[in-house]
Amino acid sequence: MNPDSDPNVDADERLPLKGVRVIDFSWIVAGPQATRILADFGAEVIRVEYKGRVDSIRIGMTSPPADPSSPNGSGMFNNLNRNKLSATANLNHPQGLDLIRRLIAVSDAVVENFSSRVMEQRGLSYEAMAAVNPGIIYLSLSGFGHSGRDRDYVTWGPTAQALSGLTRMSGLPDAPPAGWGFSYLDHTAGYYGAAALLLALYERSRSGCGQYIDIAQIETGMVLAGPAILDYCVNGRPYIRPGSPPGNHLVYPVVAPHNTYRCRPDPRRDVPDDSWVAIAVFRDDEWRALCHVMGDPDWCHEERLATNNGRIEHQRDLDAKISTWTSTLDRYDVMYLCQAGGVAAGVVQDAADRTERDPQLAARAFYPEIEHSELGLHRFEGLPFRGSRLLWSLRRAAPRLGEDTSYVLRDLLGLSDVEIECLDEEAAI
Repeated sequence: MNPDSDPNVDADERLPLKGVRVIDFSWIVAGPQATRILADFGAEVIRVEYKGRVDSIRIGMTSPPADPSSPNGSGMFNNLNRNKLSATANLNHPQGLDLIRRLIAVSDAVVENFSSRVMEQRGLSYEAMAAVNPGIIYLSLSGFGHSGRDRDYVTWGPTAQALSGLTRMSGLPDAPPAGWGFSYLDHTAGYYGAAALLLALYERSRSGCGQYIDIAQIETGMVLAGPAILDYCVNGRPYIRPGSPPGNHLVYPVVAPHNTYRCRPDPRRDVPDDSWVAIAVFRDDEWRALCHVMGDPDWCHEERLATNNGRIEHQRDLDAKISTWTSTLDRYDVMYLCQAGGVAAGVVQDAADRTERDPQLAARAFYPEIEHSELGLHRFEGLPFRGSRLLWSLRRAAPRLGEDTSYVLRDLLGLSDVEIECLDEEAAI
């Protein structure tokens, strides 16, 4: 019988990373994003935390109904750390460090995203780990990596974004570079980290050897600038951000209209008048279709707008006229009218649109729910793919600080309750 269709086989037993144990020293976003993917696919991910320096996204980002002073009530932390365990250990204490070495001996991988030298200074270099467990895979995610001139610089996602050139490429016309309001590089580095660790596990299954993986967050941003770098290398053309066409106007091919347009205020939104729709016209017949959708106003038939070159030349005025039309309509009505008329258009969605009102995401069950001890029933971001045999699951919410310390020390390392109590009194855990 196919085990994937056998009702007597626990779904968790079919998860592809079942039996893989990962020690997770990472914090904030980049490392936790990598280990979240591993945990979703069944790996036993043990967050090693220190009560004296709690992960900053555990605190200060508490969501109702959790106690604002709690280190367990952050929605962001909960989303990034679901399916994981939490054990506390003091790496500055000799006994705490000894516990970590013992845990490395019974684990498959170690993940951290500190700045370079941090783990080395605590006696936890790859060489030291491999001496305890030759099969260990050590994944490090730092800003510049652990080699080269800049290895000792400390970065955050937005810093790495700027250094990789991405901030320079983003912004509005006639304005300074704006970058992105979201730490894409924290997540991008996490995705690369998960992929690299999976490849290392596969390689170890063939060779029996562990290895050290050194990821530089800056370099994960460089690949996102691929077209601009390619254009410079092949054609010698530097990227010109505030050039023509700027903003939401398409760079290649150059067409008009191609922009976002303000619509009638939507009372369902937190900021009602922040309601937009994107409209893109690529051919003259699509332009005529848009004119028809808008009711064929007289200005649509002006000779200067009859061709794409003319619309590009007058696109600022054209955008203003289209905005006058969209501003009288609901954003979804604009989208459906345009789509029905053969014009590409889409609502600019916010978080509530995606989680509460998007029928496509609902149909794919992209936001599963599970109970959290302090947040109650909580919605989580899903994974953006499905596999007929490649299973993932949401098994538990993020752990409370130190929730699984006893399990790790007693069940994995064989310590007695008396020994655990003594470690606690010594501030080693």
